[in-house]
Amino acid sequence: MEGAGLVGKRILVTGGTGLVGRAIEKVVADGEGQPDEEWIFVSSRDADLTSTTETKALFEKHKPTHVIHLAAMVGGLFRNIRYNLDFWRRNILINDNVLHSAYETGVQKVVSCLSTCIFPDKTTYPIDESMIHNGPPHSSNFGYSYAKRMIDIQNRGYFEQHGCRFTAVIPTNVFGPHDNFNIEDGHVLPGLIHKVYLAKQTGSALTVWGTGKPRRQFIYSLDLARLFLWVLREYDEVEPIILSAVKETCAWFNTNYANARK
Repeated sequence: MEGAGLVGKRILVTGGTGLVGRAIEKVVADGEGQPDEEWIFVSSRDADLTSTTETKALFEKHKPTHVIHLAAMVGGLFRNIRYNLDFWRRNILINDNVLHSAYETGVQKVVSCLSTCIFPDKTTYPIDESMIHNGPPHSSNFGYSYAKRMIDIQNRGYFEQHGCRFTAVIPTNVFGPHDNFNIEDGHVLPGLIHKVYLAKQTGSALTVWGTGKPRRQFIYSLDLARLFLWVLREYDEVEPIILSAVKETCAWFNTNYANARK
């Protein structure tokens, strides 16, 4: 996807067919890309990022100047509980291969995507970026959480040792078009929408897990995509940054909830 005029940035987006990748592709296609940017969206079909050889080949093929790193092994609560080791191993391999290939090929900037689950399980509120490493994450998804935390550690290492401007963002819970509505493996909002739909179809009671006391913050994927563009173009710190927005969040959820009830 190439704009008119001279291309100054070749932006490689890993995980380009996922929830956030598709959102970035949409906002770029809808006019929020810039003339000097060429966007390249790749998925697991293009390269196995757990393979050092395939990752290097991907970078040598596309020669990106900038990278938005979204690729990861992801899943809902039950999948994390069952496969904590797999989440740790696969994500560590993916992240190390992407960041080191970026370093070796002279990429100017990498923006990686972390997760709210990286924060300590026992913490105080409100949370901020300085609190990431202040204690262990929740035991249910420690493999994924620690693997994501290590991106921050690597970013600091590449900056201190090589001067690389690699950074990361921490979005609140993401939802939107192309979400995973699987009740077992998906996240909370698409799971709730699916449950409402099934309850309506079968006439059964709607059961929502939990006590209702915990509070969570959500972000619509297209809002997050726009914030990713801002970080890529304007944010020059290595320190990770929390991203949150509410512009379209309530409207999207209300629409889908209403549709599920019809």
